[in-house]
Amino acid sequence: QVRLQESGPGLVKPSQMLSLTCTVSGALITKTYAWSWIRQSPGKGLEWMGTINWDGDPFLSLSFESRTSISRDTSKNQLFLQLNSVTPEDTAVYYCARAGGMMYDYWGQGTQVTVSS
Repeated sequence: QVRLQESGPGLVKPSQMLSLTCTVSGALITKTYAWSWIRQSPGKGLEWMGTINWDGDPFLSLSFESRTSISRDTSKNQLFLQLNSVTPEDTAVYYCARAGGMMYDYWGQGTQVTVSS
């Protein structure tokens, strides 16, 4: 049973850093699949932010790469997202998901992040 669980602050202030954690159980992040961060903003569709492969290589969307980093802790089987210099436009539900080829087969339930002063 593969489970992904996002965690982190629900409220951050403009210009600050957003840090989120995805804890994975039932599968090893070092094998077979890639692991992605995706968000959905109010009134908008899903936005792929980036992926880290089973070998640890990150791939970032051109829309986010200037202020985003994705990393992992293999000993804890966790994924991390860091988004710098946030604005209210970064308010969204943030998801981690397992990527196999061109589709995602497992998703976390998502965590709401609001950027506001």
